[in-house]
Amino acid sequence: MKNYSGKPLVILKHLSLLLGASIMVLPFIWMLSTSLKPPHEVLSWPPQLIPNTVTIQNYVTVFATAPFARFFVNSVLMASLSTVAILITSSVAGYVFAKFNFPLKSFLFILTLSTAMVPLEVYMIPLYMSMVKMGWVNKFIGLIAPYLIMSYGIFFMRQNIMASIPDELLDAARIDGASEWRIFLSVVFPMLGGPIGAISIFAFQQTWAAFIWPLIITSSRELWTMELGLGMFQYRFTVDLGPINAGSMLSIIPVLIMFLLMRKKIIQGITLTGMKG
Repeated sequence: MKNYSGKPLVILKHLSLLLGASIMVLPFIWMLSTSLKPPHEVLSWPPQLIPNTVTIQNYVTVFATAPFARFFVNSVLMASLSTVAILITSSVAGYVFAKFNFPLKSFLFILTLSTAMVPLEVYMIPLYMSMVKMGWVNKFIGLIAPYLIMSYGIFFMRQNIMASIPDELLDAARIDGASEWRIFLSVVFPMLGGPIGAISIFAFQQTWAAFIWPLIITSSRELWTMELGLGMFQYRFTVDLGPINAGSMLSIIPVLIMFLLMRKKIIQGITLTGMKG
């Protein structure tokens, strides 16, 4: 005879998860709905989730008001290069901190980790002065420079390497004559699928959402990102809600695609640890 005693609890858990998911998704559905509404429906009362008249005029306005295609390309290029750089630096530094012993190792690791607690606003002025001295103001390299290394990524990779890659595996590779770079590229890096997926999403989203630093370091619209471009619809006393929601929808598409591409790697990293047999 089947036991149904646990089913009410399971149903309650699923209902709670469904409620939480609905609360998280509702703002995005509302943003999509607003981006498809004509101006007279955007502020109508009572508010309607489904527009009476569907229009793409807000999306047309976005590209007609400013070179948003250029802003989009700048954001994609900036976020992609930043993500690749962070994956490389985090993986290499995490491997070094996890599997090598050298003088001042603990001090350097704590110093690196402590920078994660310092917000950009604290060192923004000296960073800008450094960019001025190097001649990187209003240049793409100056735009992307603060987003090439992530201290949290180094910490995250170090913890995963320590937990999932045994020293015996590395020693076996050394006995076979593999160099340290060969060990990292052929043994360590392929086993970091889950952590790489998680850091990729975090790094891409962080760089994509950057606003303050691009606002300070750039002075020409050719280097503006999507976040700066969306500010063009915020006026002194009003906000053009239709186009700004349309631009926001366009802005979240790359982050969503990044998550969909990396979600299996994240799940794999959670469910599988250690060596694969």
